[in-house]
Amino acid sequence: MQPDPSLAPTPAAPPARLPVAPAEPVLMVEHVDKSFGDNHVLRDFSLALHRGENVVVLGKSGSGKSVLIKCIIGLLLPDAGRITVLGQDVTGLGHQQMDELRARVGFLFQSNALYDSMTVRENLLFPLRRHWLRHRRAEEDALVREVLDDVGLAHTATLMPAELSGGMRKRIALARTLILRPDIILYDEPTTGLDPVTSREISHLIRAVQQKYNASALIISHDMSCVRLTADRVALLLDGRCYADGRYEELAASADPRIHEFFA
Repeated sequence: MQPDPSLAPTPAAPPARLPVAPAEPVLMVEHVDKSFGDNHVLRDFSLALHRGENVVVLGKSGSGKSVLIKCIIGLLLPDAGRITVLGQDVTGLGHQQMDELRARVGFLFQSNALYDSMTVRENLLFPLRRHWLRHRRAEEDALVREVLDDVGLAHTATLMPAELSGGMRKRIALARTLILRPDIILYDEPTTGLDPVTSREISHLIRAVQQKYNASALIISHDMSCVRLTADRVALLLDGRCYADGRYEELAASADPRIHEFFA
């Protein structure tokens, strides 16, 4: 005897998908202008970075990418517009307030900026000294071990920068950034001067840091492999403006010839 289908229990409806609230912005660049004489580098530039997000600012050499970063960290003042970092308007901060904010914003220099006369350990501890953050020796040792483990160089604490390869120096520079547990990390051309294999390793490391620390990152780059591997969003800087903003796949599929030339 076959069961009566009308008596079968009605399958439960799948639970409704709740809307996901966007993460809070940790960095807002709003309508920023910056000129040097007649050279208009940034024109009405706007961009948002949200918590836990990697945004790559992509542009040609000389397009204003480094000027943007210098405005964000207060090394340059914009001519117009507003920059808000972790809820603070950087254009209105005094010297001490800016230093306190910089302790929460990591910066990976294009040149790495390691001190040649210091060991790796001393280089890593320098930001703590710079911001008057003193720890017991055992706590310092634990911090150094952790960040060196994060970048895969646990054995290098006693080495000098001259004993490291270019890729290792880049990793140590990132470890020095991580030791302060920053809320935001600014990467200035993180793969410049590295071979393709090492460049991929650094790009994967940027992703690993994002996943472990839920850090937000603004990455300045024109290395398309790095852009593809690290970006949650790509902001295209053209003519001083944010010409396009979207996922890598969206921009790569664009029919706009000015966008397409970067992804061809």
